[in-house]
Amino acid sequence: MPTITIRTVPCSPSRRRAVAVRLTRWLTDHGVPPAHVVVRFEEQPEQTTFTGGLPLEALPHRPGVLRHAAVTCCVGPDRDERFRAGLAAEIADALGAGPDTPFFYLEFRPTSPADVYLAKRGVLRRADGPEHAPAEPTGRKTT
Repeated sequence: MPTITIRTVPCSPSRRRAVAVRLTRWLTDHGVPPAHVVVRFEEQPEQTTFTGGLPLEALPHRPGVLRHAAVTCCVGPDRDERFRAGLAAEIADALGAGPDTPFFYLEFRPTSPADVYLAKRGVLRRADGPEHAPAEPTGRKTT
């Protein structure tokens, strides 16, 4: 279940949707079911991220160019370098990152499906488990 978190300056709902649809299509073309793709946007308030001691807003930039973005991608540990490089390029392009973007950071976090839980109709399940098997509670004493 690839999860992409994009932290950047506020953008319109239509822009967020366009990026999410584009990334979902790319991932679907690479074998990921569309319902397994999560794209999350987080607005990054000013003075919350610094590079070299300067807030990102202080970096010189051209109007109309992506000012800055920090992206975290959680993907399965089985995804190879070719997949990650392709996804990184697609994300950068979808966001409009280019030579005039003063700050763009993208990090992959390999995440095992065994470490992901989802609730479907109120039933919590591990992402790597069978569709019908609910997650087993842990930490309970059984006699």
